[in-house]
Amino acid sequence: MSTADPRIDPVDVDAYHRLERELFGDDALTGTAHVSRTWAHSPGLTKAQRPLQNYLLGQSPLPARDRELAILRVAWLSRCEYAFGQHVRMGAAAGLTPEEIDRVPQGPTAEGWTEFQSILLHAVDEMHARNRLTDQTWTALAKTYDEAQLLDLIAVIGRYWTVAAMLNTINVQPEPGLPTFPRPR
Repeated sequence: MSTADPRIDPVDVDAYHRLERELFGDDALTGTAHVSRTWAHSPGLTKAQRPLQNYLLGQSPLPARDRELAILRVAWLSRCEYAFGQHVRMGAAAGLTPEEIDRVPQGPTAEGWTEFQSILLHAVDEMHARNRLTDQTWTALAKTYDEAQLLDLIAVIGRYWTVAAMLNTINVQPEPGLPTFPRPR
């Protein structure tokens, strides 16, 4: 991530919490992440994106480990250290090991991935490079995923490409202590 100042500063925490209550009710307080507080400058966007975010992160039939592995690869390919750092934590909570997280930058051909993990990472790489999956990759994914999971994987990849593009363009700064990209081996 660039060390330049953010193009849009996050709103202050109290203003963000007021907006959260206004948009989502008294039980809606979700934290103080810079990304959320920056998006709060557009209440309509904040309100519109929340249901998709909640679905993809909590209700999708896509396995959480797979989702987080895909998001980490999207963040790496997009060079979005903020999203990578956030999803290092979420990936660990979903069961990804530190070794798996550190291996994400090496891509789908790195030693240590299962056959399916390699296919999943290859799918992210294809979507990133071509905005579509080849028939071969689709068929390989469909051996494990049902149609809902296939659709949700595409949505996760697209959603996090959008998030990465916004974070990089706005230059949202990481919170103190947020993990960074793995060091090169």
